[in-house]
Amino acid sequence: MPKPETHTEDCAPRRVLELFSSKWTSMVLHALHALHGGTCRTGELQRSLPGISKKMLTQTLRAMEADGLVSRRVFEVVPPRVEYSLTPLGREFVEPIELLYAWGAAHAEALDRLGRRSAPKPP
Repeated sequence: MPKPETHTEDCAPRRVLELFSSKWTSMVLHALHALHGGTCRTGELQRSLPGISKKMLTQTLRAMEADGLVSRRVFEVVPPRVEYSLTPLGREFVEPIELLYAWGAAHAEALDRLGRRSAPKPP
């Protein structure tokens, strides 16, 4: 029987999970891909993600840029205009995210039951 893989601190599975350390990363990737065709301005992206603050969106986008998932383009106009686009790596990474989102939509009732199970019971 083969020896089970050891998940060292720098192994690929852990590095992938680190990309999900922010709950917004997958949502930003999904919004960029599914709602905006891969490129959009910051304000458009924020309107696509109810509940995210401007500060959190900026932090998430900066981390995603540092990870190579998105690129940032600044236009030299007044007022300043900034667009974010999926990089080739971001376009590849969004594929499994879209599969997870589709699975979630197909299993919404089961996920709702899980949510009720873990929610605190009213007094």
